Amino acid sequence: MPPSPLKAVLIVAPHGYQELEYQMPKQILEKAGILTTTASRKSGKCLGHAGGSTTANLSLDQVHVDEYDIILFVGGPGAVLYQHDAEAHRIAQEAIQKKKLLTAICIAPTILAYAGVLQGKKATVWNADGEQQAVLEKNGATYTGEDLTLDGSILTANGLAMAGKFGKKIVEVTIGLAEK
Repeated sequence: MPPSPLKAVLIVAPHGYQELEYQMPKQILEKAGILTTTASRKSGKCLGHAGGSTTANLSLDQVHVDEYDIILFVGGPGAVLYQHDAEAHRIAQEAIQKKKLLTAICIAPTILAYAGVLQGKKATVWNADGEQQAVLEKNGATYTGEDLTLDGSILTANGLAMAGKFGKKIVEVTIGLAEK
């Protein structure tokens, strides 16, 4: 019997997610044979920062971490909605407890910081405003300033320009984990 395909849940803000940080990794994951599902605060239509849209199949409270190999928090200005969101924190914390690959791009690593899962970890984040590094550090992370940072089962990326590399690194790490 062939192994079941890997699965990823991509978490976007209901308004103001960064379309390319969503679309590029999604396409790369799907091309690698990884099944993707989109989630948001509520299921239904989500509006991107640049005017695009997507549909969330699930609300955050419907995300069962056990069902996924990869948890991906998409950035964009709307992602700050999840910095203090109990369901987003639950998902991040369960991903770590259950040894899933937990990923975040742009400002979304701040969600992981506030969820308490970056304590003692190295991470990067979009920091063009000079304020996001402090969020990571106040919550126990070591800010690297790198484009991509992988520390154990946590992968963070610093923004839009890294969307393609971020997607490829997720595939590379996931395939590596699946082979162990």
